[in-house]
Amino acid sequence: MYCQYLLSTQVNYTCTYFADHLQGLSHDSVHRFLRDEKLTPRLLWEKVSPHLTQSSRAFVIFDDTVLDKRHSQAIGMVRRQYSGNAHGIIKGIGVVNCLYLDPINQQFWLLDLRVFDPQTDGKTKLDHVLDMLRSLKARQVLFQTVLMDSWYATTDLMKYLMKEGKTFYCPIKSNRKVDDTSGQEPYKPVDELPWSEQEVEQGKLVKLHKFPLDVKVKLFRVEVSTHRTDYIVTNDVAQNATQAVKETCGLRWCVEQLHREEKQLTGIERSQCRLARAQRNHILAATLVWTRLKSLAYAYELTIYQLKKGLLDQYMNQQLVNPAICYA
Repeated sequence: MYCQYLLSTQVNYTCTYFADHLQGLSHDSVHRFLRDEKLTPRLLWEKVSPHLTQSSRAFVIFDDTVLDKRHSQAIGMVRRQYSGNAHGIIKGIGVVNCLYLDPINQQFWLLDLRVFDPQTDGKTKLDHVLDMLRSLKARQVLFQTVLMDSWYATTDLMKYLMKEGKTFYCPIKSNRKVDDTSGQEPYKPVDELPWSEQEVEQGKLVKLHKFPLDVKVKLFRVEVSTHRTDYIVTNDVAQNATQAVKETCGLRWCVEQLHREEKQLTGIERSQCRLARAQRNHILAATLVWTRLKSLAYAYELTIYQLKKGLLDQYMNQQLVNPAICYA
């Protein structure tokens, strides 16, 4: 019923509003449910797996989002952290997501998530990513390529993916030290490397600082706009087309779409509960609602915005014919 409430309500996502619109339900009952239950990401996997069409060519995308709690005073797990949406430091709850993109059916699904709460579990965002990768391996999920942003482009994570036989594409920061001279010159920041016309089009082999001596990756300089240049590394050394790299990295936009849809349609950041367990349960319930909306959207070839906002159509039809409050 709580998930049904999150799916149906359009504006208000509080426990009080839920209790006010369901006969026989009290606000305290909703609060006790969120406080005492323990919903886990395993439940998300159980709901998603029947819809999943696995492919050995699939992509797994990792990214995090911050649930905006800048006006909160006593909500659990809230900490100051950088939000890409706000372009600055805000108070919020961090969530690390694992998205599965099927290139054949052009469908994407949220497979796993972790709430970033280092004060409780002592885990970094990188620890959560490694945990989710191990979980995918245990569940025998088929995929080949991992996409992530520069925050996750660490030596340990890259080594793990290479050990598991996976391909990765990720941007690195402009001050990341690399060597393109096979040890003849000292390491340089990546934005200080010289580029020939051929290297701009086909990339160049480099060794990342603190990588094993015999391990090289392919580096590409991608002009995103007139004011922005990204440096992308991949262990797919056979890749020789910068445009193909740009298109592959562009697939990461799916996870941004996930974050936008969750925040606008499921109320994932709108819960006012103070307890950390209540917030965790609300976040998991909101992702289950997104999964339900996404499965219906794929089935009916609609957007989830059309599905959610379409709930108001019957109300509008009724009010225009027989309005509850008459203008004249």
